[in-house]
Amino acid sequence: MAAWDLSVAVEDLGADAPPITVSVTSDLHIGGVILKLVEKSQVKRDWSDHALWWEQKQQWLLRTAWTLEKCGIQADAGLIFMPQHKPLRLGLPNGLNLRLRVCFSGPVFRTVLGICKMLSEFRNQFLYFVFSRSLFSRQHNKGIHNLPYDLRIVLLSRPCLYNGMPAHFADSPKTEKVYKMLSVSQPAPPPEAIAKLYRPASVVDKAHIHSRWLDSSRSLMQQGVQENDRLWLRFKYYCFHDLEPKYDAVRLTQMYEQARWAVLLEDIDCTEEEMLLFGALQYHINKLSLSEPQTMTSSPAMDDLDSALQCLEVKLDGADSSPQDMLENLTAPELNDYLKIFRPKRLTLKGYKQYWFKFKDASISYYKSREESLGEPIQQINLKGCEAAPDVNIVGQKFCIKLLIPAPEGMNEVYLRCENEEQYSRWMAACRLASKGKSLADSSFQSEVQSIRSFLAMQQTNPNTHNTHTDDSTSINTHSLVSPRYSKKYKAKQLTPRILEAYQNVAQLSLTDALLRFLQIWQALPDFGISFVVVRFKGSRKDEVLGIAPNRLIRIDLGVGEVVKTWRYNNMRQWNVNWDIRQVAIEFDGNVNIAFSCVTADCKIVHEFIGGYIFMSTRSREQSNTLNEELFHKLTGGHEAL
Repeated sequence: MAAWDLSVAVEDLGADAPPITVSVTSDLHIGGVILKLVEKSQVKRDWSDHALWWEQKQQWLLRTAWTLEKCGIQADAGLIFMPQHKPLRLGLPNGLNLRLRVCFSGPVFRTVLGICKMLSEFRNQFLYFVFSRSLFSRQHNKGIHNLPYDLRIVLLSRPCLYNGMPAHFADSPKTEKVYKMLSVSQPAPPPEAIAKLYRPASVVDKAHIHSRWLDSSRSLMQQGVQENDRLWLRFKYYCFHDLEPKYDAVRLTQMYEQARWAVLLEDIDCTEEEMLLFGALQYHINKLSLSEPQTMTSSPAMDDLDSALQCLEVKLDGADSSPQDMLENLTAPELNDYLKIFRPKRLTLKGYKQYWFKFKDASISYYKSREESLGEPIQQINLKGCEAAPDVNIVGQKFCIKLLIPAPEGMNEVYLRCENEEQYSRWMAACRLASKGKSLADSSFQSEVQSIRSFLAMQQTNPNTHNTHTDDSTSINTHSLVSPRYSKKYKAKQLTPRILEAYQNVAQLSLTDALLRFLQIWQALPDFGISFVVVRFKGSRKDEVLGIAPNRLIRIDLGVGEVVKTWRYNNMRQWNVNWDIRQVAIEFDGNVNIAFSCVTADCKIVHEFIGGYIFMSTRSREQSNTLNEELFHKLTGGHEAL
């Protein structure tokens, strides 16, 4: 076979250095080309991290056993011999900037695993960190840890703790300082700095931000990321497994920071009472973080975020059940009460109407009156698989439960209005258990009721605390604890006493409990975990918004912002992507089919969101320490799956 010349640029020799020309044949493998390059360069160094990058094809040549002919390389191919690991600047949720050496040749998914192993190396929790390109102005994060902390020389050690931190952070005072900044919440910047930060003004702005996620199945180089570029590191999938505060201090703190900034920058809506409670929790967390270091604590029962936040999951084994317990299970209790119901429909002025409600097993029935409850109900609603969200205003004495009921055509919306806190606590707890297929006989019912009561108590004001904590009122930076909307609405002297009143309800919490309580309230917000994409549905002439949540898809009217339809993943039969016309098609139970093309994002992003959440649903507690990377790429990779 005839020999021919191949020119390869060697990045380490400098931009001005001429390319090295080697004589090759088409049956020479990639490893042979690299060997000839190293020999001809006459530079003695460790070349083990280097690989060939094909600039025109935007492709790494990592299969060293493949021949040049098999790779399709000819004499005019512009190849570059460069390191696979390069410096990258990362912006974390708490505003901290880091400079790390990361892999530019492997899939972003694997690169993220490596980064998260360095930041918090215990457990395979790392899937939930994903890159996002910077969309923000130069003023974003101005004055917030602007200088990057260099961790390029940190060498990973075996997973173990030393002085309460991963061993590789204990090598020097500098790395110890960085770990403390990663694992401890930082004080909020002044209100003037918050006002300069980028805030999405509409759902379309949010859709543009959510269109910036990087493709997890392709490498950084393939997506145009260069050495020393700056990227944002964020939680993308809002399904949090196996949270262990003792080992996951970094993860818990960064999760709190992402939630905190979502609230402060109005990325997620909340009521005034919720904002005051968020402010009180931030104030409490800041005080504890500035005091002596506290160790994150946890109990063995805290396996995932829900149980870590609420401690509600109590396993009842049949072998430990007494005959009396078994009898109580056979005669499951009921809830009976007068409630008001409202079914929102378009072009309707009808409000709430009162009926007699009966809750039994996992369904509710309602009747015109208590006397007619022995007959047939007006309607019986099965709550298994539903979603129960709070709609509460303590000051306005509004205690509503928003139910999304699964239906063949999507999700039906129903509101139940309770008279008082006690009634709301019991019915909300019952709805939450029913959504999981549990009845009132379940052992966690009373714990759920108590958790809801304590949550409501946190939002109540205490008139006896107006004259207490006078020292706190002078030191509290009120406008740094609430979003600009409330900073403009109220003066500091109006906000301070109200935040301190809410603070009395959380002042006894430990640092870990305060962080978890903040996340619990964040999770309870109606818009929690929803990523937005502007799409155009097949057969429609106007753009609409598709909301992608951890357990459902939401069709939103772009003009008025109302929810048109909701489809749950557990009713999904299959989804397909036509990569030629860039269209996503989904089939649900009941012969319901939808198809849409994406306007503000690539359809790969939507495909990856859906596949990622389906992948999350396959992970159990027993499997949480192992990560099936192959399955993840099958569900999210599409035609580019590895």
